[in-house]
Amino acid sequence: MSVLPLAISMGIYYWFSRLRLGYTFSSMLLQPVVIGIFVGLLTGNMVLSMQIGAGLQLVYLGVTSTPGGNVPSDPALAGCVAIPLGVLAGMKPEVAISLAIPFGVLGVFVDQLRRSTNAIWVHMADRYAEKANTKGILMAAFLFPALLGFVIRFPIVFVIDYLGVDAVKTLMSVIPTWLMHSFEVMGGILPALGFAITLMVIGKKKLLPFFIVGFFAVQYLKLDTMAMAIFAICTALLLNLFKIKEEA
Repeated sequence: MSVLPLAISMGIYYWFSRLRLGYTFSSMLLQPVVIGIFVGLLTGNMVLSMQIGAGLQLVYLGVTSTPGGNVPSDPALAGCVAIPLGVLAGMKPEVAISLAIPFGVLGVFVDQLRRSTNAIWVHMADRYAEKANTKGILMAAFLFPALLGFVIRFPIVFVIDYLGVDAVKTLMSVIPTWLMHSFEVMGGILPALGFAITLMVIGKKKLLPFFIVGFFAVQYLKLDTMAMAIFAICTALLLNLFKIKEEA
């Protein structure tokens, strides 16, 4: 796929994933690993797309809540920009991940702009409510915010993805080797940092032995991800079975 259709597709994807059409559905779409699948299907390079998406997913793995209703970072914008740019420019996953972080921060300001403009539709819905106009209320609640959201979100992703590929290729050709290696190191650390934040959020002292067992099983027994997933599921089922028996 050429750059123009991909840029249009990613702009539409970013807008649609942020529509909040059901929290479970929209929360799934805005995850980098899901965006990676979408980009892989469009570009035909599923391997590199998923490598970048999976690594970026780990960075945002610890973002489990939005304190005060504020978005601390936007994984959807980071994924919709970094993954297609990384695939088309042939970046190493670590480099693409390190370049994605600023776009996640940019997404915070985009969301604040969206929230500010939504106040218009709230007052409009109030006026419709005074007239008992249910159709107007629905339009103010769903249609108008969605259309304005498209105006706010689509151009950002489209412009960056459309103009950014050549710029990124040019930048990569002039970046010194030592600086590129620094990006790779930073990109390798960020997923580990995201995973560490997740452990701090959900970690409990009584569950740490399971983490240690899993770590050393991978490190010394050389078990792959699928094998560890199977063992973890079986362990969880057995523990749940023993707990049920004790309670009975």
